[in-house]
Amino acid sequence: MKSYATLTEALDDLKRRGYTADFDLRPHCIECAAAQLELHPDDFEITEFYRFEGANDPGDSNVVYAIAGKNGLKGVLVDAYGAYSDSLTAEMLEKLRMRH
Repeated sequence: MKSYATLTEALDDLKRRGYTADFDLRPHCIECAAAQLELHPDDFEITEFYRFEGANDPGDSNVVYAIAGKNGLKGVLVDAYGAYSDSLTAEMLEKLRMRH
């Protein structure tokens, strides 16, 4: 797995490598608004992930997930270290947990 100095560097490289969709985290799925598509836990795989801690505040941390949908759509999900985990279904928590 590659190593990146910044979140922006990771996102730029992933985009160059075909991870062009932007995913948003929902309680039961990830959503790509541009494609009007929801991917549920069984519909995608996390192929890579990268953690970044804020320079001034370790609480200001993010994880970048490289996502490959079974339908061929590839993209990224940026999550603030479990900030939304209280509202996620058990299936989504399990899918993301192995990567935190």
